[in-house]
Amino acid sequence: MTLVVNPLRDPRDRRLPRIAGPCGLVVFGVTGDLARKKIMPAIYDLANRGLLPPSFGLVGFARREWADQDFAQIVHDAVREHARTEFREDVWAQLSEGIRFVMGDFDDDNAFDELAHTLSQLDAMRGTRGNHAFYLSIPPRFFGTVVQQLSRCGLAESETDAWRRVVIEKPFGHDLESAEALNSVVDEVFPPEAVFRIDHYLGKETVQNMLAIRFANNLYEPIWNSNYVDHVQITMAEDIGIGSRAGYYDGIGAARDVMQNHLLQLLALTAMEEPVSFDAESVRREKEKVLSAVSLPRRLELHSARGQYAEGWQGGVPVQGYLQEDGVPDDSRTETYAALRLDVNTRRWAGVPFYLRTGKRLGRRVTEVAVVFKKAPHQPFAQSATEELSNNAVVFRVQPDEGMTVRFGSKVPGTALELRDVTMDFQYGDSFSEASPEAYERLILDVLLGDPPLFPRHREVEMGWRILDPVLDYWADHGRPEQYASGGWGPQSAYEMLARDGRSWRRP
Repeated sequence: MTLVVNPLRDPRDRRLPRIAGPCGLVVFGVTGDLARKKIMPAIYDLANRGLLPPSFGLVGFARREWADQDFAQIVHDAVREHARTEFREDVWAQLSEGIRFVMGDFDDDNAFDELAHTLSQLDAMRGTRGNHAFYLSIPPRFFGTVVQQLSRCGLAESETDAWRRVVIEKPFGHDLESAEALNSVVDEVFPPEAVFRIDHYLGKETVQNMLAIRFANNLYEPIWNSNYVDHVQITMAEDIGIGSRAGYYDGIGAARDVMQNHLLQLLALTAMEEPVSFDAESVRREKEKVLSAVSLPRRLELHSARGQYAEGWQGGVPVQGYLQEDGVPDDSRTETYAALRLDVNTRRWAGVPFYLRTGKRLGRRVTEVAVVFKKAPHQPFAQSATEELSNNAVVFRVQPDEGMTVRFGSKVPGTALELRDVTMDFQYGDSFSEASPEAYERLILDVLLGDPPLFPRHREVEMGWRILDPVLDYWADHGRPEQYASGGWGPQSAYEMLARDGRSWRRP
């Protein structure tokens, strides 16, 4: 039976998924953990869901002496171990036919000439039609070399109407100056609309659901302002240490690694005004308005905190401190915990503090945005009846269990009038039969489709550094990070930071 596709079908028909057209993806850094655990499994999962075309090519670039079949085996093993969807031989057989490998260094002209030849072969043999994306899963110091090589051998642009795009993983620099230099190097070769900066948190289902909850319902948006909101807490906590990542992490720290990108993006999405539409430019414009209105407190010693995990207990097992980790210098001043108060100076948010915190070796792995509301101006109850009643809150859980919690007060059953906090929980797994795709699935598909709403442009990156650089400069001039016990919730200075404002951190 032949399947006939109606050319007159409405493209807005929601029964039709968005499927990438003929294209190829070149991955630099295929030997790294990110490629093995996230990128390659996401590519297979997209193929398994029918979202990649039959004319798709995957090219790996690295210094290893691999043939095409060797790289295909690496991809196969990564998929079998880390893919979200079930392994199907027919899907793998079709995907593996388009897998190629090119050996070389980033400064090797011959290797990039061979890459150009390989992509030309894919165009002819697989029908990728000259559409290629280049995924730079490599340290930022190599970005300039790679994009210049792509330009030199004619891969950065096409003589036809085919598209060329580049994907950049964080960190996007280590301060404003380096971010501007990095953006300048990339923008010399690729136009802004062809540059996709990956922030995998923006691909999370709950992050996008924050906008749906706000703007599709009349239940929350009328109270999403300083008249009703007391403060906002944005938390990204990890229960692991740095492991074998000392070479990357030491000298970077929690603020550069997480706060400048993930947490500021979550702040912008929480505080932004309603866009005129959800196209990339409209969403980006509203986020930039928020970031331009963000200000730091005058006294950073009172409204910021940093720490470094010491030895302690995690999950009933003793663990060592940061300074005892392999590869970490004994005198390291790199923070593994960072907390900061920010203010958004707009009519909607004036007077509402936003508290950001992130850390390693904390009590549990969790990322959430908690919008905490003011207490009712008058409560006609006896004081004893409301002793266990706290502020109402709407909490968006980004990980590990994506969903949303609403906390409010309710009467305790019985003859006495006693109120206590209760919660209403929404979890994706309980409400929808279809499992949520991994963030990298969504983001890689958006790259291949050329759909950029979830990708920060260079102006957002630079605005983030303008906010954070003064904090990093202040910390650099004021001693060492405070030690905190592994398995807890950070240094004492972080608790004192909120206590000065008459508030306290949530226990996720």
